[in-house]
Amino acid sequence: MQSNRVNNKMKIIIAITAASGSIYSRLLLEELIENDSVEKIGVILSEHAKEVMQYEGESIPSNDKISVYENNNLFASMASGSSIWDAMVILPCSTGTMGRIASGVSSTLIERSADVMLKERRTLILCLRETPLSLIHIKNAEKITLAGGIILPAAPSFYSHPTSIESLCRSVTQRIRRLLGLKANTFEWDD
Repeated sequence: MQSNRVNNKMKIIIAITAASGSIYSRLLLEELIENDSVEKIGVILSEHAKEVMQYEGESIPSNDKISVYENNNLFASMASGSSIWDAMVILPCSTGTMGRIASGVSSTLIERSADVMLKERRTLILCLRETPLSLIHIKNAEKITLAGGIILPAAPSFYSHPTSIESLCRSVTQRIRRLLGLKANTFEWDD
């Protein structure tokens, strides 16, 4: 991952779409807030993400590290390649959002920020929350992968014998943190 930070602290964008699974977003945000390697977190919500979060009983944590940006604000810093955002995670990511990014559509801040991450060769992680996948979805995932993005389906693991929904979901957020280059206490096989 390319980092533009002088002090080695990261600026990370978390985009939340209206796909089900907002628990993942809340958990990742809580984990990033607690991480000393993270300086700033930019949060972008799609048009219906707030409604889905409310329906699922989730909310964005309140913290000085977090700044929330409107999805129609294409003047936000992350819409420019001159900005110094190190990575972007779309969690959960709808297949519609993935398709627009794969097609180069940049009509919202989420789409444009993802486009910037790809063109600047920075870390972009799309956490799909859709099943089953059609061939169109698979081809769009392939395009993003070939462009340098990472497709990480929000598929929790059971190796660690999770005892709650939150501990199960953390197996996904911990994997995201490792891909971001941040310390995470994930389950590892011992040889």
